[in-house]
Amino acid sequence: MRTAPRAGALSALALVRLTLPPAVQAGPADELVTPIVEEGEREVDFKAGTARLRDGTRDSQSVLGLGFGVTRWWFTEVYMLGRKLSGESWKTEASEWENRFQLTETGRYPVDFGLLLEIERPRTRSEGYEIRWGPLLQADLTTKLQANLNLLFEKHVRAEQGGKAELGYQWGLKYRYRPELEFGLMGLGDVGPWNDWEPHSEQPHSAGPIVFGRFKVGQRQTIKYNAALLGGLSDGAPRTTFRMQVEYEF
Repeated sequence: MRTAPRAGALSALALVRLTLPPAVQAGPADELVTPIVEEGEREVDFKAGTARLRDGTRDSQSVLGLGFGVTRWWFTEVYMLGRKLSGESWKTEASEWENRFQLTETGRYPVDFGLLLEIERPRTRSEGYEIRWGPLLQADLTTKLQANLNLLFEKHVRAEQGGKAELGYQWGLKYRYRPELEFGLMGLGDVGPWNDWEPHSEQPHSAGPIVFGRFKVGQRQTIKYNAALLGGLSDGAPRTTFRMQVEYEF
């Protein structure tokens, strides 16, 4: 792949780091992000999730996005996020701009490498802007088994209360049974400030089974889905989280 996409992505990330002046835990609808980009792909993306917290209350989230593969190395998407806590009604939580940069040609090297850059504007203006960035890694362990690992940093910019960038992660294993049904495992969590980890009991770690699939509904139209049921592995995580995603690509 040419150096232009790589240089452009690294420059964008460098600019963000220079302007960074507390991060939140993953939302119930968070997806496992992959580095692969398809030029010209357009999609309508819907995600939803609900988490049962340790105190018995519930945290639910819904996300609607529109995305476009601008080039063979850059995919961009805008989202609107809604959230509902126990005893409250649905509220618009934030708007978000997500960018994925694919820095290696798919399958050319043992590991496909990309970068993620998200900028979120919370509804509560005192929270400033939330920025998430980091590497996206994907590899085929066998002809049927795919592995993903993402290391993601989060930080608030121009917020009333500052803080250090926090380190989160996502991982996944997927067995390609057939296009309509693939299955595997998914995990996510964070450790707190990247250079001063929180006690393990306060870190949110969750993992569980996930299913995937895709169906052709036209010559250039595809519906993709995935759904996961995650169990909390630490006291800082929700007891259970159910999340799902449906994409219409055209």
